[in-house]
Amino acid sequence: MAPESAKQQLPDDDPESYVGLAAQEAERRARERGWTTVRQLEPDAIITMEYVVGRLNQAVRDGQVVRCWPG
Repeated sequence: MAPESAKQQLPDDDPESYVGLAAQEAERRARERGWTTVRQLEPDAIITMEYVVGRLNQAVRDGQVVRCWPG
């Protein structure tokens, strides 16, 4: 049997704190705070529902984050 991979921890960070920030600033802060992947999407974009530990999703409209969630 293959060994289990180590569980990864999410950064101790509140995704809601990015709402209202400029997209570039939000991405920079997210990476500084430990998010390994930052995915910026249009608000109603169709996306797959797989959960990726360490990824922060940001919905961006007119260059500003309007929604943010982990996974």
